[in-house]
Amino acid sequence: MFRNTLKVRNNVRSQVRTQVEERRFSAASSIIDNVGFSPCGRILPLAKTFAPLALLILATSSPFSLQAQKPAGANVTADLPAGPMQAKATTACLECHEARIILQQRLSKAAWTKEVDKMTKWGAVVDPADRDALIDYLGTNFSPDKPAYEPQRTSGK
Repeated sequence: MFRNTLKVRNNVRSQVRTQVEERRFSAASSIIDNVGFSPCGRILPLAKTFAPLALLILATSSPFSLQAQKPAGANVTADLPAGPMQAKATTACLECHEARIILQQRLSKAAWTKEVDKMTKWGAVVDPADRDALIDYLGTNFSPDKPAYEPQRTSGK
């Protein structure tokens, strides 16, 4: 009788272990399969639903955000030095920057090359045929051997 009781206990224990292991496994798999925890579960359908709306909001608000970043009293269209690429530099650079950002630079030709390439990657519109001429223009007018930029003083009134 005692042996029968031990056999029953061992069977019950093994069944309980099996059930516990099954619960652990099923709980772990339900977490993995649960769409609330999966990046492709609920998020992807929501992203598909709201992505066009988000893009529309960004597209319509970006011109306003760019204008908001520029100080109201700044002279955004200050003339760049005369030269064959003045108009191209004005178009390419002053689309995002104030002229004083460029006027205060004193970079070597190699540094201007890196800067123009970086800005082109960030969205500056520079025709590949004009790239080298623009770099020459910037390197000639804003090189390290040029005197430092002196900003115009305004009255405190």
